[in-house]
Amino acid sequence: MGSVKDLEIIKHPSDKTGIGRFHFSDRYSVFDYGEMPDLLENKGKALCILSAHFFEVLEKEGIGTHYIGLVEEGVVRGLDELSEPVNVMEVRLVNVYRPEKTETGYDYSIFQKLKGNFLIPLEIIYRNSLPEGSSVFRRFKKGELRPEDLGLNAMPEPGQKLQTPIVDFSTKLEDVDRYLSREEAKRISGLSEEEFSRIVELTLTVDSLITREVEKAKISNEDGKIEVAFNERREFMVVDAIGTPDECRFSFNGIEMSKEVLRRYYRKTDWYRRVEKVRGEEDWRKTAGKPPKLPEELKRAVEEMYMSACNEITGRKFFDSPKLKEVMNKISGFMEVYDG
Repeated sequence: MGSVKDLEIIKHPSDKTGIGRFHFSDRYSVFDYGEMPDLLENKGKALCILSAHFFEVLEKEGIGTHYIGLVEEGVVRGLDELSEPVNVMEVRLVNVYRPEKTETGYDYSIFQKLKGNFLIPLEIIYRNSLPEGSSVFRRFKKGELRPEDLGLNAMPEPGQKLQTPIVDFSTKLEDVDRYLSREEAKRISGLSEEEFSRIVELTLTVDSLITREVEKAKISNEDGKIEVAFNERREFMVVDAIGTPDECRFSFNGIEMSKEVLRRYYRKTDWYRRVEKVRGEEDWRKTAGKPPKLPEELKRAVEEMYMSACNEITGRKFFDSPKLKEVMNKISGFMEVYDG
């Protein structure tokens, strides 16, 4: 399935949706590298439960998703029926068609012909603010992006809150994700003008619901991503995982609550410098070599971040973990060290 979760196929999709189960693992990934050398204890269960929580919120609001339920002792249950945390989620499966790689890029022409029951080949990103570390600033620096491309009148400052959320796009099915203009996103996905407008509106609605839920735990929703598929009737379904610290950039009292602390640790390493030189080349992961393991104290703090966030967003104590405020103070200390 991927670097951080595995897929068990129960019924293959055809012209109709299939059925599968996501097994959320304790693995993690940064910089598109794939599986890193450490496992983060209980991360898989925390992400599974958080994602189920948000899928159930979306379903209550009438938004279609691929979520069926959580699997406990072989039985599919709703979140409120669980007796303990689990890491397996049952979902509806759609077909995944990959663009053909060519000498000059990727050929997406297949998406012009498909009718329904397939994954739309985009990651759709919403931005409520532009925190320090946001990819937007790297793109500005490289000349890949202008403020007007995001509907801004002037160059933004790190930490700037946006009056109106921005919707951004990147590829989903290429070897290395790349950002897209709205025109290219619409073209490669095969969406009509009306469908493209609706997928932007859907993204903003999901953003609003995630924001509402996490604010109950005094968490800010800075930015995040969703993935969307068409069902058999060419209706949108939100798929994959949603509303977790891996899909979103959250903050707590101004402290970033995501994988950013891990990225900042790795940016100080020789391994990351090699990644920057070779990423995108053929077999670049092999060329970059194996990343170093995490310091034990940082590893434990990140484990607690996932567990405590799950407890406080869902309002249930699934894990024996400190209060989120205590955990985020530890994370803040690590951020200061790695920024120094």
